[in-house]
Amino acid sequence: MLVISRKVSESILIGDNIEIMLSEISGDRAKICISAPKEIPIIRKELVETRSLNEEASVIPQKQTLDKLKKLLK
Repeated sequence: MLVISRKVSESILIGDNIEIMLSEISGDRAKICISAPKEIPIIRKELVETRSLNEEASVIPQKQTLDKLKKLLK
């Protein structure tokens, strides 16, 4: 992992068309601005993880429900 220190208003470039700029630092939080082409999705990591957990949670109860139904039909 590459670690880069930046001051407010300084930025880094990823490739030729993605720019990440530090816009504000307040306490233990930093605000960043991301400029990228529209076809590149930008999503917070915790949302991706939550989506995965939700997908898993929705599948498990269905399997349990099917197993219960099988037992009832026997």
